[in-house]
Amino acid sequence: MNAPWKSAAAGARDPFMAYVCDDLTLDVIRTVCDDMGWPQEKAFKGGLRNAVQSLSVSASPQILLVDLSESGDPISDINGLAEVCEPGTVVIAMGQVNDVRLYRDLMMSGLQDYLLKPVSPDALRDAVTHAQMILNAPKHEEGAREHTHLSTAIIGTRGGVGASTIATSVAWLLSERMGHLTGMLDLDVHFGTGALALDLEPGRGLTDAIDNPSRIDGLFIERAMIKANDKLSILSAEAPISSPILTDGSAFFQLQEEFRVAFENSIIDLPRSMLIAYPHLLQDVNVVVVVCELTLSSARDAIRLLAWLKSNAPSCQTIVVANRVQAGGLEISRSDFESSIERKLDLLIPFDPKSTAQAAKLGKPVVDAVRSSKVSSGIVALTELIKSNVAQEEGGEESKASGKKSMMSGFKSLLAKK
Repeated sequence: MNAPWKSAAAGARDPFMAYVCDDLTLDVIRTVCDDMGWPQEKAFKGGLRNAVQSLSVSASPQILLVDLSESGDPISDINGLAEVCEPGTVVIAMGQVNDVRLYRDLMMSGLQDYLLKPVSPDALRDAVTHAQMILNAPKHEEGAREHTHLSTAIIGTRGGVGASTIATSVAWLLSERMGHLTGMLDLDVHFGTGALALDLEPGRGLTDAIDNPSRIDGLFIERAMIKANDKLSILSAEAPISSPILTDGSAFFQLQEEFRVAFENSIIDLPRSMLIAYPHLLQDVNVVVVVCELTLSSARDAIRLLAWLKSNAPSCQTIVVANRVQAGGLEISRSDFESSIERKLDLLIPFDPKSTAQAAKLGKPVVDAVRSSKVSSGIVALTELIKSNVAQEEGGEESKASGKKSMMSGFKSLLAKK
């Protein structure tokens, strides 16, 4: 649903109104109203349904805060609120339900933020300050064309198959060789190597986002991400092993939303364990690259991952890559592996320990450090395959016919660039 309250600039209306269900929250709101210079009498008791009734006969404010605590069907009630709100109103909700699915549905309904009760004055103040920034931001011209966005998740069937090496190299190629504004999200919070592979310090950006998902916005992304080059930014972490991830996943969803706005491409280095706890991570991903090795254990886990993707992310284009392929002494042959997973491998990338070791010493992705290597050629081909998969999906049969013909020419041009 595209909420009408975000479709136009706010006029000369009350700056703020709130409709809440309990006295404790009302006291917090009135404290913040004093801090912001707003009249306390614009904070009412009654919750969301009272807001709908009141605003159906009066003008809506620039910033509206509604309490969902007494709502039996929050999404339906929010849709009812949209029908009585004037264009330009920024809506913040609060409630007692800590559920990432509800959070996602509310954001898709057009809300600016969702705060979990009991809410602190600082959290509320941050939320309304952010809402003011939204109101004061330059408005896009009507009909302005938004950039397209390609989101790619790279998942290894097992640790050590080289998924992170591939993710970093693909992100670098998209930015440095193709010239696309690219964001890389390394979701291995404790052991991620995205920043390390580029000789960068990971910073606290990702852990701050997990701890404070309500603060994630365009400004947060700009400040928290580490620049690898003019076109590539990375968000990663190196959290203490003693600090487990304590999140419902709303931070990851919000990060993906902001990546779609800020970048032309996003590359998500996604540990397979994250799929268990946060299955929603792939709902808006365009391409999933499953990285495996030609081993029995990798074949088993590839079967399980592909079945999971088919059930939980059917709209994703799936690419299966065998990495670290040696010339001889394979544990399982290519044909047997393909028979096991019941599909063809899209690409084989050769085992090249000398090139990957050289890249690690230089603090560069292997496609930059050793451009003439076979592993670099394989990753370049994968990058082209990622782009061509999405182009084929969007362009239909005509694009499919031309995509395969252009792939090798693009592949050669990427390798040739200095």
